[in-house]
Amino acid sequence: MSDTVLVDISDRVATVTMNRPDARNAINRELSYALWDALLGANDDDDVDAVVLTGTDPAFSAGVDLKEVAGQAPSSAPSRAPGEGPERDENGLYRFLPVIDKPVIGAVNGVAVTGGFEIALQCTFLVASDRARFADTHARVGIMPGGGITVLMAQSMGLRRAIELSLTGNFLTADEAFRLGLVNHVVPHDELLPFARTLAGDIVSNDQRGVQRLLQHYREIANAPTLDDAHRIEGAMAESWVFAPADVGQRRTAVTERGRTQNS
Repeated sequence: MSDTVLVDISDRVATVTMNRPDARNAINRELSYALWDALLGANDDDDVDAVVLTGTDPAFSAGVDLKEVAGQAPSSAPSRAPGEGPERDENGLYRFLPVIDKPVIGAVNGVAVTGGFEIALQCTFLVASDRARFADTHARVGIMPGGGITVLMAQSMGLRRAIELSLTGNFLTADEAFRLGLVNHVVPHDELLPFARTLAGDIVSNDQRGVQRLLQHYREIANAPTLDDAHRIEGAMAESWVFAPADVGQRRTAVTERGRTQNS
């Protein structure tokens, strides 16, 4: 694998790090391919139950490498054939990240701009360092987005806030992103990866069949046209789910103890 993306696996959590710090982790073709492959590799690895995605300081990702796009720098890798990703999905979304069965926690350690912001938005949920900053600069550059930023920003923070961010190109601080519902947590910079890995560890400690089914379910209800349809999808999942009563009984004591610990 290219050293533009680093992978470390510990305690069933794969930490995937975009690693072009001199270019603020700008997404050239080499990094894009390596990132795609790293997530597919984590999905196929039986020793991994969750992924943490971050960048080498000082940035999460400054976006697509415009020097490569503009032909001012040579292509960093040969182009791939259709179907080998990254690529535009049948629904029109350009996927920087493949859809995998396992949750991907975005640990945003610095600026996440335009394409880098789209990578963050394609994660399952986000945790931010207090140094994180978010911006959509497509309009500043004069290009149009295709990696889901207008849709996913509006879904996270509301349509009018998303429009303002896209049309102005202004930056959001980590605290503003938290207040608007874009990120789940903001933590001191040095605590970002330990905190994200702790959340990943909480996921790892659960029944993994259940985790993966719930993740799939949330993706399904995101496309539900009405609230009633969403309830029907959940009801169908509940009725079709096959579980072993003995396994539930076995896990009950641990669940109870964990709840007492977290609420003490």
